[in-house]
Amino acid sequence: MPNNSNNTGKNTRPPIVVVLGHVDHGKTKLLDTIRKTKVAEGESGGITQHIGAYQADIKGKIITFLDTPGHEAFSAIRSRGAKVADIAVLVVAADEGVKQQTKEAIKIIKSEKMPFVVAINKIDKEGANAQKVKQDLATEEILVEDWGGKVPVVEISAKQDKGITELLEMILLVADLEDLKEDLSSPAKGIIIESNMDKRRGHVATALIHKGILRLGDWIVAGTVVGKVKSMEDFTGASIDQAKPSQPVRIIGWSNAPNIGIEIVSTETKEDAIRISEDNANLTPLLSFFSGAQESPDNKKMLNIVFKSDVTSSLEAIDNVLKTIASDEVGYRVIGYDIGEINEADIQTAMAGRGQVIGFRVAIDESTKKLAERDGVKITEFNVIYELIEYVRGQMAELLGATITRVPLGKLKVLATFKKDPKFQIIGGKVLSGKVVRGVFLDATRNGFIICSGRIGQLQHSKEDLTEIKEGLEAGIKLEIIPGQPFQEIQVGDILEIYEEQKSARTL
Repeated sequence: MPNNSNNTGKNTRPPIVVVLGHVDHGKTKLLDTIRKTKVAEGESGGITQHIGAYQADIKGKIITFLDTPGHEAFSAIRSRGAKVADIAVLVVAADEGVKQQTKEAIKIIKSEKMPFVVAINKIDKEGANAQKVKQDLATEEILVEDWGGKVPVVEISAKQDKGITELLEMILLVADLEDLKEDLSSPAKGIIIESNMDKRRGHVATALIHKGILRLGDWIVAGTVVGKVKSMEDFTGASIDQAKPSQPVRIIGWSNAPNIGIEIVSTETKEDAIRISEDNANLTPLLSFFSGAQESPDNKKMLNIVFKSDVTSSLEAIDNVLKTIASDEVGYRVIGYDIGEINEADIQTAMAGRGQVIGFRVAIDESTKKLAERDGVKITEFNVIYELIEYVRGQMAELLGATITRVPLGKLKVLATFKKDPKFQIIGGKVLSGKVVRGVFLDATRNGFIICSGRIGQLQHSKEDLTEIKEGLEAGIKLEIIPGQPFQEIQVGDILEIYEEQKSARTL
């Protein structure tokens, strides 16, 4: 690529794009479709590892996509004060329109003052209504071009690969208007977007370069972490010897795992890198996940969890979303977390804390599985963050217990009383309304006041056992006394109000 003589070339650089929108509106499917159709032949099949970003080729022009769909993961990077994307794609499902997380994504886009394109997805689905989506967006003060506004809009089906080329061309048009220039002057700078531990190669991190050229052998510093670039890979896993602006690069050679959202800077010497890291030590807060989950008031039931994840950004995204689950009655406590595969130490931690292990995009070997089975520790694995969050939400909801709803069934007037026992009473009567059902509950009332309660244990009509008897018929009832509840003997003329209890799971 040609540069001017002072090596501060101002060539156009590829736009960096983030895809935002509501869960299940197709963000991941869109990224996958672009990857499969627009990554060069022979490259997409070689992508075996999630590194946080990839590049697509559209008629010789490159677009870099952040492969971390969802505003939570993007917010995890933004929370460090890092500007990581140039353009956003706001995905809205044509059959559902603007939802809560769509509004949150719009808020992010506005706060970042980021140019964006609206992609109305799932236009192939029954019930798709692109005009309603545009109307919903107008309510959120987003006016698309054919509604008199300036926001580009493209109708697509990520599932059927419809409109994808038009969307990519629109992104390139927006990028042209933004006039994104690369700066190749030293030092190289970028943002850490992924960080993980590789058992074979040690600490590995993915950076998006936004200035300069990062080369093999460069000393680098990210926050307080110093390293030397031993090797680099592009998003396909191929070895490279340099990385330029807007390029995602996987860097091997770190002394420790750098934090997500931290700026990476290259230096000429090791001493320079150490000096910068020491200066950063007083400025960079210690990255700590799940700090808000440690409080456990006495009146709360707590779900104890050990989290294991592939990369630190996933932990941070999980942490950010979990904080949105609010309840006065139940909570969660993270008793352990780390990156890397689930191991025996995690099982021991969960067992000691009477908790469970949740893994996100991580492996688990057979010996660890057997240990968990032996010790009765539950392990659940996920590859989609929202499925993980909904699972945790469901587990917390189970701690709430069920909601019991009383459903009236009928009324019976007592016409005769028979045998009385400490455990039951036998009576006869006529069903005044509704029905009487075996196994349900009753309140006996006299002069409008409840005198006792019980359960219908046996039900007869004309000496025949039945499961229910309807209005107008006579019934013989064996009324079971509920242990621990006061019981007053039922008399002729009392009214039995028959009801059943329906249990429904509570949700958060």
